Amino acid sequence: MTSTFLADKRSGPGTDLPPPESVRARGRGRRRVTHWLTAVSFQLPALVLFIGMVLLPMLFALYAAFFRWGGFGMPSDYIGTDNFTQLFDNPVFLGDLWRCLVLVVLSLAFQLPFALAMAVLLNQKLRGRAVYRMLFFAPYVLSEAITGVLFSMVFAPDSGLADHIFGAIGLDGVGGLWFADPSYVMATLFLVMMWKYFGFHMMLYLAGLQSIPRELTEAALIDGASAWQRFRNVTLPLLAPTLRISIFLSVIGSIQLFDLVWVVTQGGPDHHSETMAVTMFQYGFKRYQVGYASAISVVMFGICLVFALAYQRFVLRRDLEGATTTMRGDGK
Repeated sequence: MTSTFLADKRSGPGTDLPPPESVRARGRGRRRVTHWLTAVSFQLPALVLFIGMVLLPMLFALYAAFFRWGGFGMPSDYIGTDNFTQLFDNPVFLGDLWRCLVLVVLSLAFQLPFALAMAVLLNQKLRGRAVYRMLFFAPYVLSEAITGVLFSMVFAPDSGLADHIFGAIGLDGVGGLWFADPSYVMATLFLVMMWKYFGFHMMLYLAGLQSIPRELTEAALIDGASAWQRFRNVTLPLLAPTLRISIFLSVIGSIQLFDLVWVVTQGGPDHHSETMAVTMFQYGFKRYQVGYASAISVVMFGICLVFALAYQRFVLRRDLEGATTTMRGDGK
């Protein structure tokens, strides 16, 4: 009878009460710790690779930039900021900054508008547009080395395809030393860059165009808007986030350009096509002035970082609002 009484007491109405707040708080704490440990376990391999392959080399480059160092052993000849002082007194590096600005301006003025025009064209109902998209995107798939070798042959003096084409149409005087003439080397190099990279931006714009609801353009058409008015007032504002990302990638790519220039011209003639990355390679791996080359890499990183932060703060701010997410437990 006593056991029956105890069982009835345990199963009484008092046992249906919710657990106290302290118990719920401990449960939420355990869930948060479990979620945190799960996130860390998934991110740890990538974090180890990032620290070992990116962060530590960056910190070591910053450290080496304050030494006169040939790349053998550990840096020991401390010279303070002399590498940076010499860097901004070097006319070659100052020319690199100017050429970087020229490439950025040319990319924004010609490459991106051309890519946008081709994307708008190939977004229409054209016969065989899938083939055209593949052909225009194919140059981006090629490596920079293959592209450089290809156009070295195309623009070879006298024997290249470009000279033969101009000669066939009676413009013999237009061809010549495409990559060997300081007056034409940057323009020729930009043509190669444009051929190589415009397909990537075109595909970005195509993806953005295809995400625009067709009902909006059809409504503008019913209201009597012309093709230009539909593009200006409907398509372009809705494509603005894609355009902003494309501009960011184009500027950063122009600052860091190396492979294509090295294969085609190696910075010549007489440094007239040299970029900051090429100058860094020349000093670091040709002249064994690794401390000086590290200073160039630090300046390049600083330029990219300042541009990225400013661009995110003033241009991408609206696109990034609400883009971050937080991980919460079930208990909220």
